[in-house]
Amino acid sequence: MRLLWKLVILLTLINTYAGDGRLSRPIFTQEPQDVIFPLDLSKSEIILNCAANGYPSPHYRWKQNGTDIDFTMSYHYRLDGGSLAISSPRTDQDIGTYQCLATNSLGTILSQKAKLQFAYIEDFETKTRSTVSVREGQGVVLLCGPPPHFGVPDISWRRLDGSPLPGKVKYSKPQAILEIPNFQQEDEGVYECIASNLRGRNLAKGQLIFYAPPEWEQKIQNTYLSIYDSLLWECKASGKPNPWYTWLKNGERLNPEERIQIENGTLIITMLNVSDSGIYQCAAENKYQIIYANAELRVLASAPDFSKNPIKKNSVVQVGGDIVIECKPNAFPRAAISWKRGMEILRQSKRVFILKDGSLKIHNVTRSDAGSYTCIATNQFGVAKNTGSLAVKERTVITVPPSKMDVTVGESIVLPCQVSHDSSIEVVFVWSFNGDVIDLKKGVAHFERLGGESVGDLMIRNIQLNHSGKYLCTVKTTLESLSTEADIIVRGPPGPPEDVRVEHISSTTSQLSWRPGSDNNSPIQIFSIQARTPFSVGWQAVSTVPEILNGKTYNATVVGLSPWVEYEFRVVAGNSIGIGEPSKPSEVLRTKASVPAVAPTNINGGGGSRSELVITWESIPEELQNGEEFGYIIMLRPVGSTTWTKERVPSVESSRFVYRNESITPLSPFEVKVGVYNKKGEGALSTMSIVYSGEDEPQLAPRGTSVQSFSASEMEVSWNGIAWNRNTGRVLGYEVLYWTDDSKESVIGKIRVSGNVTTKNITGLKANTVYFASVRAYNTAGTGPSSPPVNGTTKKSPPSQPPANIAWKLTNSKLCLNWEHVKTMENESEVLGYKILYRQNRQSKTHILETNNTSAELLVPFEEDYLIEIRTVSDGGDGSSSEEIRIPKMSSLSSRGVSVIEPSIHFLSIVIMIFYCFAIQPLI
Repeated sequence: MRLLWKLVILLTLINTYAGDGRLSRPIFTQEPQDVIFPLDLSKSEIILNCAANGYPSPHYRWKQNGTDIDFTMSYHYRLDGGSLAISSPRTDQDIGTYQCLATNSLGTILSQKAKLQFAYIEDFETKTRSTVSVREGQGVVLLCGPPPHFGVPDISWRRLDGSPLPGKVKYSKPQAILEIPNFQQEDEGVYECIASNLRGRNLAKGQLIFYAPPEWEQKIQNTYLSIYDSLLWECKASGKPNPWYTWLKNGERLNPEERIQIENGTLIITMLNVSDSGIYQCAAENKYQIIYANAELRVLASAPDFSKNPIKKNSVVQVGGDIVIECKPNAFPRAAISWKRGMEILRQSKRVFILKDGSLKIHNVTRSDAGSYTCIATNQFGVAKNTGSLAVKERTVITVPPSKMDVTVGESIVLPCQVSHDSSIEVVFVWSFNGDVIDLKKGVAHFERLGGESVGDLMIRNIQLNHSGKYLCTVKTTLESLSTEADIIVRGPPGPPEDVRVEHISSTTSQLSWRPGSDNNSPIQIFSIQARTPFSVGWQAVSTVPEILNGKTYNATVVGLSPWVEYEFRVVAGNSIGIGEPSKPSEVLRTKASVPAVAPTNINGGGGSRSELVITWESIPEELQNGEEFGYIIMLRPVGSTTWTKERVPSVESSRFVYRNESITPLSPFEVKVGVYNKKGEGALSTMSIVYSGEDEPQLAPRGTSVQSFSASEMEVSWNGIAWNRNTGRVLGYEVLYWTDDSKESVIGKIRVSGNVTTKNITGLKANTVYFASVRAYNTAGTGPSSPPVNGTTKKSPPSQPPANIAWKLTNSKLCLNWEHVKTMENESEVLGYKILYRQNRQSKTHILETNNTSAELLVPFEEDYLIEIRTVSDGGDGSSSEEIRIPKMSSLSSRGVSVIEPSIHFLSIVIMIFYCFAIQPLI
């Protein structure tokens, strides 16, 4: 009995370590292999490899021909880790079969067997042959003469059992050799070769036998059983001949006894005890090989223990639901289970069940079932208890489910999903669309979750056609999952019509057909045809026959097209929701040609040289030319004449024609018409217009030209107008030329004025520079002679320095300003005065005050800030402005205030300047 308890304690320790993953049986990672060792090899040591994993680390033993190797007695055997090293191997002593054994505290395993053999080769047999003599450079043949023979026989093959030869057989040397690739068991049998010729025949036969070493079909696996349980292990291997089985425990052969039954590959051990623990091996062997399957048997014996698998600390169930509280302690043998609710022992009833695995099930839970529950586990080694609590919650109910909706594309809708639930339970709302979850956390377009803890409404903004379908609201808690769904139908304008085709096209019409697209849940009510040409701005609606195309009309004739123009057509559909997307365009086709129907407009002209009549018009756009070889027809005659002159202009892009004739007098009136033509014929003529012939240039130069300088960059040129007549040439205006002595070109500027204007300001000039000017008249024929040059000098540059040392004082609405006089340089105009510019902000109107002094007073209502700047005035123009001064509004100032722009000014200067403006008020 004392020994039994020691075994129990030992096994409990083993179980504990195994549970922590610390103990593990030996498992080979390397096993010895057959070795053929050449006797004449310079290397004088053989290594048979063996290595295994396991915890604790295994130690190793070796067997030779089934007998343990004594390393203390055999000097040329040694262990290298787990491998066996054989020094100076000898054929008479070391040849044989070797096997490695690996052992730790859990048991022993045997490796596969390995054969050690020695390779050798003996000398050739010697036979005397007569010497063959040969002269150097000659060839020689050494004959091995066969006996006399004549005729290669016919050879055939068959199987004696009558079955056909395998289809995979191959022959070589004209059927003298039979080859069977990938030999299988069904290829076994007696094969006969038949050789025959004219002299007779002969037979030869041989038997082919299939064999295979053992191969596992079923292996044993690690097994952990309780004390007093029964073990059933079965291993199975294939092979030919059929293998026989041997069982080993910790490397030793296992023999049948009272509790142990062995039959072929089956092992049964009844009434297990802890001493049965160990490593077992099933060996399958036939005449060709032996193989091993390894597994550990661990027999467990321990008191009940909840440390590895405690009862759930807190279980939650809803009113009316079912709950199972599991009780699965570790106990060997299995523990008997009972339950308590609080201090009361539970009895089975219609609602309370103790299941076969010890778990407690309560059916149709009520609020009164809440409380603590204790599982009591008992076996012969002890008792253990473990307690958990059960909380009962109210059920979750969907109070406002989503309902079926019929909406129009572009609208925004809300699908409700609201619940009532136990206040202590968190609720999660999940929406799915057509079976796919909507991930609202990623900010999916169109979808937005509304509501709080008990509200999971889904808003769909700007709903689209592809949002039609089933919407499922799933309400999830830790205890349950509820779902409710609704269908949403989204109606929208029709989809694009399809397969638009041009069936026939003429010069002004085209016959079209098409197929309707999707109606998007609202019947199609109307179709419309649009056209596009290289000359149109986008797509434009066209007229059709019939005029109105209802939703059942799928062909029409387009009318009112322009001849000889490339057209594309498309179709759009409409329903009660609106107009849908257009179809794809039809193929590009050109209408047939016709005579031009549109005449040129805006017939004009005039000008040109003497004896010329210049005629102009607006050219006809390509889309109205109606065909190839387009051009213009010019019809002209002097006013009062009855005979027309006809000219053709074959250029498509022309808009001007010059008629030359020496008999044409200047400024003679002509009646003119312009028409069109193309390959199909002549078209319409324009209305008649009067156009004058060309004229001579003006013959006289202007008189009384003078120049007056206004500033450093501006001067004025004036002259007397020319009284003209038909002999002196018409004057349409004047051209002013100006230049300087150092100009690289003779003229640096040219300005035209029209009509009777006789003065012109010239700006952008250089300061203090002499400019020359001349004037000449012009008309449509060109310019006349120039007037004699006159000159003038621009003023010096305006002062470059701005007013400085500006001081100001604000009292009520009176602002007093004071600044230093600006001194000019030698090349600058003298200062004649100053301009004060003031405004409320940069966008408001600027007011200007001029003064000859260096001080000024402004009366302004300072309800806002004011911006002020001061600049000089001179003959050369306005000089540079001071920096902008900001005067704050009255509310931000005291009744008297002083500000100086430049803080570096001497204090005495400030006092002088301010007292100059306010002699009676000292500075504060």
